[in-house]
Amino acid sequence: MFYFNPLYFVFALPALLLGMYAQYRVSSAYNRFSRERNRANISGLEAAQRLLSVAGLQSVGVSETQGQLSDHYDPRNKRLFLSSGVARNPSVAALGIVAHEVGHAVQDQQDYAPMKLRSAIVPAVQIGSWLGPLLFLAGLLLNLARVPEIGLILFSTTLVFALVTLPVEFNASNRAVALLRQAGLTSATEERGVQSVLSAAALTYVAAAVQALSTILYYLFLLGGRRRR
Repeated sequence: MFYFNPLYFVFALPALLLGMYAQYRVSSAYNRFSRERNRANISGLEAAQRLLSVAGLQSVGVSETQGQLSDHYDPRNKRLFLSSGVARNPSVAALGIVAHEVGHAVQDQQDYAPMKLRSAIVPAVQIGSWLGPLLFLAGLLLNLARVPEIGLILFSTTLVFALVTLPVEFNASNRAVALLRQAGLTSATEERGVQSVLSAAALTYVAAAVQALSTILYYLFLLGGRRRR
């Protein structure tokens, strides 16, 4: 059947390999720099409070959350959530991760356009990511006119989301480095460690965009095959 077409791997394999490499980079960088104590000897929680103060965001709350590398900023509640390994660890990796999330808080405060756009399209992406493939596959199986195209359009919201995410994440990382410099929390050597952690994390977002694009290209390939029959 069409969804077992071996050509699928021609489209999927590069994205899969990139995703695996990105995860390796994240794990390797985090494991290395989470063992390297920062010169300020402050935990991720303490760093968050210091950086929020430097950014003039004392009203943003900070909470500890479950999971590893589950750190994130919630613009709805104006709160940073830090994983235990980051919140309690006085490491270089913790500084980079915390500063990145504070960067998102600054984006929110300044109404950074890509961040606002990403938040606005979340509902469409949540629907399109699961309904799109269902409509696409059902339309091809049942030979329903226009249904596969509708499914493809819905699923394409995942690529839009992934592409909009890239400037949001890159900008947050740039803000992170600037905030750490402003607060005087990193040496030149530590800054290179922070950048290593953040660049590895950024690669995962690139991999997500490539994965979405490869799936869309495969869907277009299947649609082209149906039209030729």
